[in-house]
Amino acid sequence: MNTPQRKQWMSVLARTSFSELQRGWQALQLAPDYQLIRAPEIGLAQVRARMGSSGRPFNLGDVTITRAVVKLDSGELGYSYLRGRNKPHAELAALIDALMQTRSGHEVLDKGLIAPLAAQKAEQEECTRREAAASKVDFFTMVRGEDE
Repeated sequence: MNTPQRKQWMSVLARTSFSELQRGWQALQLAPDYQLIRAPEIGLAQVRARMGSSGRPFNLGDVTITRAVVKLDSGELGYSYLRGRNKPHAELAALIDALMQTRSGHEVLDKGLIAPLAAQKAEQEECTRREAAASKVDFFTMVRGEDE
Protein backbone atom coordinates (compact mmCIF):
# COMPACT_ATOMS: atom_id res chain seq x y z
CA MET A 1 0.00 0.00 0.00
CA ASN A 2 1.21 3.46 -0.92
CA THR A 3 1.15 5.89 2.04
CA PRO A 4 0.60 9.09 -0.02
CA GLN A 5 -2.32 7.40 -1.79
CA ARG A 6 -3.83 6.39 1.52
CA LYS A 7 -3.44 9.92 2.88
CA GLN A 8 -5.27 11.21 -0.19
CA TRP A 9 -8.25 8.87 0.08
CA MET A 10 -8.49 9.33 3.86
CA SER A 11 -8.53 13.09 3.32
CA VAL A 12 -11.37 12.73 0.83
CA LEU A 13 -13.33 10.53 3.26
CA ALA A 14 -12.83 12.97 6.14
CA ARG A 15 -13.64 16.15 4.20
CA THR A 16 -16.67 14.87 2.27
CA SER A 17 -20.06 15.47 3.82
CA PHE A 18 -21.72 12.38 5.25
CA SER A 19 -24.73 12.65 2.92
CA GLU A 20 -22.51 12.69 -0.20
CA LEU A 21 -20.37 9.81 1.10
CA GLN A 22 -23.41 7.75 2.03
CA ARG A 23 -25.08 8.39 -1.34
CA GLY A 24 -21.97 7.22 -3.21
CA TRP A 25 -21.56 4.20 -0.94
CA GLN A 26 -25.18 3.11 -1.40
CA ALA A 27 -24.87 3.42 -5.18
CA LEU A 28 -22.06 0.83 -5.13
CA GLN A 29 -24.29 -1.66 -3.25
CA LEU A 30 -21.46 -3.22 -1.27
CA ALA A 31 -22.13 -5.16 1.93
CA PRO A 32 -18.81 -6.38 3.39
CA ASP A 33 -18.61 -8.26 6.67
CA TYR A 34 -16.67 -6.41 9.36
CA GLN A 35 -16.46 -5.92 13.08
CA LEU A 36 -15.92 -2.80 15.13
CA ILE A 37 -12.55 -2.79 16.87
CA ARG A 38 -13.10 0.69 18.30
CA ALA A 39 -16.71 1.82 18.13
CA PRO A 40 -17.12 5.42 16.95
CA GLU A 41 -16.32 7.75 19.82
CA ILE A 42 -16.29 11.51 20.19
CA GLY A 43 -13.45 13.46 21.75
CA LEU A 44 -11.40 16.64 21.50
CA ALA A 45 -8.11 17.49 19.83
CA GLN A 46 -6.12 20.62 20.48
CA VAL A 47 -5.49 22.83 17.46
CA ARG A 48 -2.20 24.70 17.24
CA ALA A 49 -1.37 27.61 14.96
CA ARG A 50 1.44 30.00 14.10
CA MET A 51 1.20 33.72 13.72
CA GLY A 52 1.89 34.53 10.08
CA SER A 53 2.63 30.85 9.35
CA SER A 54 6.19 31.25 10.62
CA GLY A 55 5.92 32.58 14.18
CA ARG A 56 6.00 30.68 17.41
CA PRO A 57 3.27 28.04 17.77
CA PHE A 58 0.38 28.73 20.13
CA ASN A 59 -2.73 26.83 21.21
CA LEU A 60 -5.65 28.08 19.15
CA GLY A 61 -8.37 25.99 20.78
CA ASP A 62 -10.08 22.62 20.73
CA VAL A 63 -11.94 20.87 17.94
CA THR A 64 -14.39 17.99 18.27
CA ILE A 65 -13.33 14.81 16.49
CA THR A 66 -14.90 11.39 15.98
CA ARG A 67 -12.80 8.29 15.44
CA ALA A 68 -13.47 4.65 14.63
CA VAL A 69 -11.58 1.45 13.78
CA VAL A 70 -13.05 -1.53 11.90
CA LYS A 71 -11.64 -4.90 10.89
CA LEU A 72 -12.71 -6.79 7.78
CA ASP A 73 -13.17 -10.55 7.96
CA SER A 74 -10.10 -10.79 5.71
CA GLY A 75 -8.01 -9.01 8.39
CA GLU A 76 -7.55 -5.45 7.04
CA LEU A 77 -7.96 -2.64 9.58
CA GLY A 78 -9.60 0.64 8.61
CA TYR A 79 -9.26 3.87 10.57
CA SER A 80 -11.01 7.21 10.52
CA TYR A 81 -10.59 10.53 12.32
CA LEU A 82 -13.16 13.16 11.38
CA ARG A 83 -13.82 16.70 12.52
CA GLY A 84 -17.26 16.88 14.12
CA ARG A 85 -19.62 14.55 15.95
CA ASN A 86 -20.95 12.17 13.28
CA LYS A 87 -20.53 8.56 14.44
CA PRO A 88 -22.06 6.90 11.33
CA HIS A 89 -19.70 8.96 9.14
CA ALA A 90 -16.68 7.79 11.15
CA GLU A 91 -17.74 4.14 10.91
CA LEU A 92 -18.40 4.32 7.16
CA ALA A 93 -15.09 6.13 6.52
CA ALA A 94 -13.20 3.46 8.50
CA LEU A 95 -14.97 0.70 6.57
CA ILE A 96 -14.09 2.30 3.23
CA ASP A 97 -10.47 2.74 4.38
CA ALA A 98 -10.28 -0.98 5.19
CA LEU A 99 -11.82 -1.95 1.84
CA MET A 100 -9.45 0.36 -0.03
CA GLN A 101 -6.61 -1.80 1.29
CA THR A 102 -7.95 -4.89 -0.50
CA ARG A 103 -7.18 -5.50 -4.16
CA SER A 104 -10.78 -5.84 -5.36
CA GLY A 105 -12.17 -3.15 -3.07
CA HIS A 106 -9.53 -0.64 -4.07
CA GLU A 107 -10.42 -0.84 -7.76
CA VAL A 108 -14.17 -0.53 -7.22
CA LEU A 109 -14.04 2.20 -4.59
CA ASP A 110 -11.32 4.29 -6.21
CA LYS A 111 -13.19 4.59 -9.51
CA GLY A 112 -16.72 4.57 -8.13
CA LEU A 113 -16.40 6.69 -5.00
CA ILE A 114 -13.05 8.28 -4.13
CA ALA A 115 -12.16 9.77 -7.54
CA PRO A 116 -15.59 11.37 -8.12
CA LEU A 117 -15.67 12.81 -4.60
CA ALA A 118 -12.11 14.16 -4.96
CA ALA A 119 -13.01 15.77 -8.30
CA GLN A 120 -16.12 17.33 -6.79
CA LYS A 121 -14.13 18.70 -3.84
CA ALA A 122 -11.45 20.14 -6.17
CA GLU A 123 -14.16 21.83 -8.24
CA GLN A 124 -15.72 23.36 -5.11
CA GLU A 125 -12.34 24.65 -3.94
CA GLU A 126 -11.58 26.14 -7.37
CA CYS A 127 -14.97 27.90 -7.37
CA THR A 128 -14.19 29.35 -3.94
CA ARG A 129 -10.77 30.54 -5.17
CA ARG A 130 -12.37 32.22 -8.21
CA GLU A 131 -14.94 33.98 -6.02
CA ALA A 132 -12.21 35.24 -3.70
CA ALA A 133 -10.06 36.40 -6.62
CA ALA A 134 -13.02 38.30 -8.10
CA SER A 135 -13.35 40.35 -4.92
CA LYS A 136 -9.64 41.11 -4.61
CA VAL A 137 -8.81 44.78 -4.31
CA ASP A 138 -5.38 46.13 -5.26
CA PHE A 139 -4.46 49.18 -3.23
CA PHE A 140 -1.79 51.52 -4.47
CA THR A 141 -0.36 54.86 -3.41
CA MET A 142 -0.90 57.79 -5.65
CA VAL A 143 1.83 60.45 -5.60
CA ARG A 144 0.59 63.98 -5.73
CA GLY A 145 2.66 66.78 -7.14
CA GLU A 146 2.35 68.94 -3.99
CA ASP A 147 4.74 66.78 -1.96
CA GLU A 148 7.75 67.66 -4.06
